[in-house]
Amino acid sequence: MAAAVTVSFVCEDNISAVSVWNLFSRGGALRSSWYGDCLPERDFPTLVDLYQQGRLPLEKFVSERIKLDQVEDAFATMHRGEVLRSVVVL
Repeated sequence: MAAAVTVSFVCEDNISAVSVWNLFSRGGALRSSWYGDCLPERDFPTLVDLYQQGRLPLEKFVSERIKLDQVEDAFATMHRGEVLRSVVVL
């Protein structure tokens, strides 16, 4: 079975063109993956265990650490494509 899956966060004005005939005539599906379809109550304990075992290097997913008063600048930096993820340190 064929499947088209959107991955990651998309903006509300992003538009994708898909040939629905080609997709659905072959029994395909169109799905989204919002944050990987995570179920926090199920998945977070596993993720914490993996991190504590050193098997999930979360540091590699953080582009920068910022203070709360830098949030607006961080959004601008993200929109320019200069960082992937900023973490606010309180």
